[in-house]
Amino acid sequence: IYPREPKNKKKANKGSTAPTTLYYTKDIQYLAHEPILKKFREYKIFIKKLNKALGKQQLSVAKSLEKNKPVYTLDHIIKERYPAFTDALRDLDDALCMLFLFATFPSTDKIKSETVANCQQLSLEFQHYVIRSRSLRKVFLSIKGIYYQIETKGQTITWLVPYQFSQQVPNDVDFRVMLTFLEFYQTFVGFVNFKLYTDMNLVYPPKLDISKDDGAAGLNAIIIEETNNFSLATSQVKADQQLVGGALSLEESAQKINSEERLKTLPKKLVEIKNKDERAVSEITSDSVDNTETEEALLDDFIDQTPVPSTSQEQDVLTQTFTYRDIYSASVALSEFENLFSKCVFYLSREVPRYSLEFIIRAFGGQVGWDATLGVGSPFTESDDRITHHIIDRPIIKDQFLTRVYVQPQWVYDCINARKLLKTKQYRPGNELPPHMSPFVEHKEGDYEPEMKNDFEEMAEETSARSKEQHDQDSDYVENETDNEDMVYQMELEAEAAGTPFAKYKENQAKQINDGKFHNNSSSKPRAVSGKKRTSKEIEEQEIKELAKIMMTKKQKKLYSKMQYGKKKQEEKVLNLKRKKEEIDRQKKNVVSTSVKDNKKRK
Repeated sequence: IYPREPKNKKKANKGSTAPTTLYYTKDIQYLAHEPILKKFREYKIFIKKLNKALGKQQLSVAKSLEKNKPVYTLDHIIKERYPAFTDALRDLDDALCMLFLFATFPSTDKIKSETVANCQQLSLEFQHYVIRSRSLRKVFLSIKGIYYQIETKGQTITWLVPYQFSQQVPNDVDFRVMLTFLEFYQTFVGFVNFKLYTDMNLVYPPKLDISKDDGAAGLNAIIIEETNNFSLATSQVKADQQLVGGALSLEESAQKINSEERLKTLPKKLVEIKNKDERAVSEITSDSVDNTETEEALLDDFIDQTPVPSTSQEQDVLTQTFTYRDIYSASVALSEFENLFSKCVFYLSREVPRYSLEFIIRAFGGQVGWDATLGVGSPFTESDDRITHHIIDRPIIKDQFLTRVYVQPQWVYDCINARKLLKTKQYRPGNELPPHMSPFVEHKEGDYEPEMKNDFEEMAEETSARSKEQHDQDSDYVENETDNEDMVYQMELEAEAAGTPFAKYKENQAKQINDGKFHNNSSSKPRAVSGKKRTSKEIEEQEIKELAKIMMTKKQKKLYSKMQYGKKKQEEKVLNLKRKKEEIDRQKKNVVSTSVKDNKKRK
């Protein structure tokens, strides 16, 4: 239900031109029957009675009224608004953004501490589901906060989590409206978490360890337990089998009596079956010719009854073909990505954001430990020999362990977006980090794509480029050979038409070749190559384009010229960005070379 804009606003507003918000009368009538309005009216009456009792100093009456005060729930609204669970998942992003935002707020006179605690509880429950289901796909550090994206039940959900700084609640924000939305979102996320947990056979709501929660344990404060549904189901199956076994013993005795009675009537039935078979054979021989004719007619009139796709998505699914190898390779790649950090053991230094790194590392199967100042509940200490990666956001420290790699926090996020473990050379403490690229940007054809490649990828691309150049050279050589053969054959036909004998034609050709060799040897400088020779395929494509332009109308030509103009502008932008990047790289190299020279002079 939302405001409407009528065709004639003055007429709808009964002649008045004052700015008013208009709704449909049917929508207002629908809202009038809402059960929450009934509860609001009851609450209004309760407040009047409570004030009256307090005014008369009737404390016992006031206490009884307080115990029986009307309380409304939003369960029926969520069931009406989201009839299917997929509908709820599609609308989950806004709710998660609001919950994670209020989970970082301090409690004030407008924001109660119970509201903040409930938001923290719901957000931790959802994070535990993401860790358990391994559904995290993308992470991006932005100015606004940290973007997360998961894939669950065929739906992609993206939400934003603010950085955990000391928040100062602004005064010019209308928290009344935000708290109304938050009240609905709390109930909504509670429903979604319940469904997600029950689908994974987990107990909901999970238990909260109060001692760990007081010590800022974060995700470790929640205890995740599996339900006993499987054991109950197996015991029920065994009980059913026992009942069925007892029933079978009674049925067997009854079956024996029935079988004895059937054996007595067996000779009569055999005679009846013989008579029926003779009649059936005579009928089959008479109808055999008719059946063959009808079968041939049916085969001739066969119509392919393939389902017609109703939507474009169904059409795409029907046109796409996937082999078993494609499906298997995709599933293997996904399982490897979900267990990206399964062989890694991380230790977080005290200056890194533990609330984010612990979540994403555990979501990809890694083990995490942290400094005692970040909170209680670390599974191992800094001196543990199992640690493979030490995440640090400081300059180089003096005492280092040789059995582990020291990296900056960005390495973890870039590994997730690259879907593989990257080299740690660029991410060492004190090094200048590579640009943190957004995984949500989809580059179109002709767009500028920043180069973010490691040494292995560069080597692979160089080898592929070399093989491609060699293939192009071979194809050009084959095309030139075929062109030369056609020219020789044409010249032979012309000589034959002129009446010159074949032997004399060969002598003339040999003389021309020798003269050409002499001229080539005598020339001091070879001719400069004007450019790469175009292949026959490129020439053919150009001719097809020119013919298509001729066949265009004026309107189509204008549209085509606009498209080409836009493409040229985009190419110019890309070239300009590439030039700027080359200049920056050149300046960096010059700075490095000058610093090296200065150091040598000082030595």
